[in-house]
Amino acid sequence: MTGREHRGTIFVEDAEVRGHQEFPGRQYVIRLHAPCCAAAAVPGSFAHLSCDAELPMRRPLSIMLADATAGTIDILYKVVGAGLDKLSRQRVGTRLSLLGPIGRGFTASADRPRSLLIGGGVGIPPMIFLADALRRRTDARWQPLVLMGSEIPFPFRARPSTMLIPAMPAGVIAGMPLLEDWGVPSRLASLAGFPGCYEGYVTALAEVWLAALEPQALGETAIYACGPTPMLKAVAGLARRYGVPAQVSLEEFMACAVGGCAGCAVPVLIDGALTMKRVCVDGPVFDANTVFPEKGTDLLSDSRV
Repeated sequence: MTGREHRGTIFVEDAEVRGHQEFPGRQYVIRLHAPCCAAAAVPGSFAHLSCDAELPMRRPLSIMLADATAGTIDILYKVVGAGLDKLSRQRVGTRLSLLGPIGRGFTASADRPRSLLIGGGVGIPPMIFLADALRRRTDARWQPLVLMGSEIPFPFRARPSTMLIPAMPAGVIAGMPLLEDWGVPSRLASLAGFPGCYEGYVTALAEVWLAALEPQALGETAIYACGPTPMLKAVAGLARRYGVPAQVSLEEFMACAVGGCAGCAVPVLIDGALTMKRVCVDGPVFDANTVFPEKGTDLLSDSRV
């Protein structure tokens, strides 16, 4: 891929803060009026956002929702470092320079409408965006299920789900209200002992669900995931064990975020050959098998989480 392929698809906008809400664990949802980005964003794409006029370096942040009609995007982030701390202090009406949308997003095929969406921590936002996109599609009878894991309080007030999900362990009833209102089933997992959550890793909960599927249902299933590297590696293993395709969205440090610096390059196995791909523009979404191959040394070290 060359930089020319992205000409006309990435926009620079003077985005206005339209809303900024704080949640436990220093998590925030910021709503930005950025019409060009909102119109072109797809699930899995991200924005490179200026956090404050005093900071020259932008921060890459996943887009959680995009409303092309209103011209807004929602971004969920957790304060880590001085940059995001400054972003958390921005008030409604403030304008921030935004570059986006950036990256290749998730590609859902209508021949596998049974979609398992797995989000871990700050990997939750792309799964919400993808669930919204799938529920609106009319080319198949889409059946998304969203599983989310977190060791800090979730950035929403969980509530008991009214939607039954086959094979869910007894007592695992906590879901995300927004998804429930959309008619998309969801369940939560954590080792922190939150009420109604599965006690364990979100990938373990995903395996409980996958193990209960009949062969025909597995043939209609695909997995989409975003989260820390160990979680994505576990997702790739799950996909191989159950014979279903999986796409993963990688998290990586970025400088330019438009493919110029190659600072976010990661090793990827394509047709048996090892090559370097830039997470920003070649990804962030990749086929799980290309990043986490079945045999050999891990291409991505857990230390990079």
